[in-house]
Amino acid sequence: MTDALLLAACRTAIGTARRGTLRDTSAFDLASVVVGEAVRRSGVPLDLIDDVVLGETLAGGGDIARHAALDAGLTHVPGLAHNRHCASGLASVATAAAGVRAGMDRVVVAGGTQSSSTAPVSRRRIPGTDDWQDPWMSPSHTPTREAPHDDMATLVGWNTARLTGTSRQEMDGWALRSHQRAVRAIDEGRFADEIVPVTVVGRDGTTSVFAADEHPRRDTSAERLAALKVLHPEIEGYSITAGNSSGVNDGSAAVVVASAEVAAAHGLTPLATVRSWASVGVDPVRTGLAPIAAIHKALDRAGLRIEDVDLFEINEAFAAVAVAATRELGLDPERVNPFGSGCSLGHPIATTGARMVVTLVHELRRRGGGVAVAALCAGGGMGSAMVLTA
Repeated sequence: MTDALLLAACRTAIGTARRGTLRDTSAFDLASVVVGEAVRRSGVPLDLIDDVVLGETLAGGGDIARHAALDAGLTHVPGLAHNRHCASGLASVATAAAGVRAGMDRVVVAGGTQSSSTAPVSRRRIPGTDDWQDPWMSPSHTPTREAPHDDMATLVGWNTARLTGTSRQEMDGWALRSHQRAVRAIDEGRFADEIVPVTVVGRDGTTSVFAADEHPRRDTSAERLAALKVLHPEIEGYSITAGNSSGVNDGSAAVVVASAEVAAAHGLTPLATVRSWASVGVDPVRTGLAPIAAIHKALDRAGLRIEDVDLFEINEAFAAVAVAATRELGLDPERVNPFGSGCSLGHPIATTGARMVVTLVHELRRRGGGVAVAALCAGGGMGSAMVLTA
C-alpha cells in the first residue's frame, strides 16, 4: 500500500461572516482560489489529477468541487461534495487519502469551502400540509430537549460543559488564550506561507487584497469575556457566551494528496504524510466529547500513543470542547492549539478540518518534522481525527 503524501497545503485568510472582508465573496470563488493555488504549488502534472473533493455545508446542495476543478483548468477531473457538518473538510482529506492509499487514485485535491455570508437559506413544505417552514435546516438527528438539532450552543457547548464540570471561568480563560495565541501567530508571520491572498471586489467597485485572518480580537481581555451575557439566561447555570464560542466565518482551504510513486517519479518533496484517520458517532448529547474517542481511534490505527504526538489542534467549536478533551486525554495544554482555533481564528464550517491540516502541516515543517493530530466534533453526535507525520 502506498503512502498518501501531502504535496501542497494552502488556505485563504479567514473572514468574519456578514460584516467582514469576504462578505461578498462566494464559496465558489473561495474554492477556486485555493484549488488553483494548491495545484500550482504541488508541481503535479495536471493530467495526473484524478479528483477534487471539497467539503461544503449549508451551501445549497450542489457540487462546488466540480466548479473549482473547471476553474483550475481540470476539465477531465470530476468533483465530489462532502458533508459531515463541521468535519466536512477533514472528511474530504481522508477520502482523498483513502483513494490514493488504495491505489485507485494517483492525485486528489481535497479541502473545504465556506461562505456563511452568502449561504443560501432553505425552506420546505411541511408534510401533510400546504404550509411552508421558512427558514428550515435539515436536522442531523431527532431533536430532544437536551439535544436540539438547531442550537449548537446547547447541543455542543453547554452539554460538554455540564457533563464534564467545565466552568465558565475555564472556558473564558481558554478563549482568551486562543485569541492571544492567534494574534501572536499573525504578528510572527506563522501563517504567511499557508495563506493565499484573495483579491476582493468591494461594493463600490474598488479592489483590495485579503491576506490576514481578521477574526482574532486584539483587545479582548478576561474582564470583557466575563462581562458577556450567556446565550440562554433562562437555563439555570448556563455558561456559553459569544466569547467562549467559535465565530461564524468565511474561508477555504485545500491540499494536494498524492501517492509516493507520483512524488518520486516527478521529484516532488512532500510536506507531510497522512498517517491515519478515524470518525466516530456518539449520543448527540455528547457531541462535544466525540473528538476524544476519534483521537483514540485514529492514534490506535496509526500504532501511536498520546505521548507520541507533538502537536494537537482540537477545534474550539466551543471552548468547552478543547478544555474537556485536553483534560480527559491528559494532554499538555502547551501542545494544544498553539496558534488559536475556532474561538479566535474562527470556524468556517466546511473548511475548518482542512484548514487545521494546512496549519499543522506547515508547523511540522517549521519544526523539522514530528507528529500532529487534527480533531473536531460535528453536529448530530460525530467526531473526526487525523494523524499527520512529517
